[in-house]
Formats: sequence, C-alpha cells, structure tokens
Amino acid sequence: MDISQIRKLINLLQNSDITEIEVSEGETCVRISRQTTPSPAPATQPPVAAAPAEPQPQESEAKKEAFDEAHLVKSPMVGTFYRAPSPDAEPFVKEGQKVSKGDVLCIIEAMKLMNEIEAEYDGLVEKILVENATPVEYGQPLFVITPR
Repeated sequence: MDISQIRKLINLLQNSDITEIEVSEGETCVRISRQTTPSPAPATQPPVAAAPAEPQPQESEAKKEAFDEAHLVKSPMVGTFYRAPSPDAEPFVKEGQKVSKGDVLCIIEAMKLMNEIEAEYDGLVEKILVENATPVEYGQPLFVITPR
C-alpha cells in the first residue's frame, strides 16, 4: 500500500463520521483512527491534574488560527519528523523556498519505515512548524505552504 492510498483513506476518514478504519492488503495492514475531542474532566478530579493539559491545546489552536489563510500540511501518521534524509544532509525544504507538486517535504519514521511526505501542490514554504527529530501526532500541522 503506497502513501497515496493511505492519504485517500485519511481523506475518507476526515470527510465522514467514521472514526476508525482498518485495511489489509496481503501482509500489510493499515489502521487509521481519528481522535475525538476529549470530554471535560469531571468536577471530582483535582484541578492540578487538568492544568498542565490546558495550555498545549490553546497554543495549538492559536497557531492554527494564525495560519487560517495559508494551507497547513498535516502529518498523515504518528511518527518521528525528519527534515533531511540523513543527519549530515541538507534539509529537503527551507522556509521561503518554492516547492512543486511531488517534492519531498520531510520524512516521517513510523514503525522503522521512512515515509516521504510530498507536496500536494505548487507553493511557497511559509513556515516549518516542527523541529527536526521530534515526535509528531496524526493530523499535527507540519508546514504552512501557500499555493502559487
């Protein structure tokens, strides 16, 4: 199963009420699930436990709002984000760089597999939102690319 088929499954999930899908093809099995918004903590829990979790979603929402007009490239999977093919190589893209459809933007390592994330359209890399060699979640914004 290639990355374009996985992207189609992700789009299917995003555009429907389905929260999870699993597809097997030969020995390959892909499972994609969408996280639902967590319900508020019950009043019986101490407020200290809820306090650390609150700032992160607010920061994330602020970043999303700041780039409303630009297009966010989001992670299609959970894994580790790499800007370059190897530690001593140049990054695939830099801020301010023009990219064409099909250009490799980054690699996400998931389950010891290196998955190249490609540009889906021509554009300009406005912002790189993730630091190199850091973990990313499914749906996490990685790049801001404005179409040209």
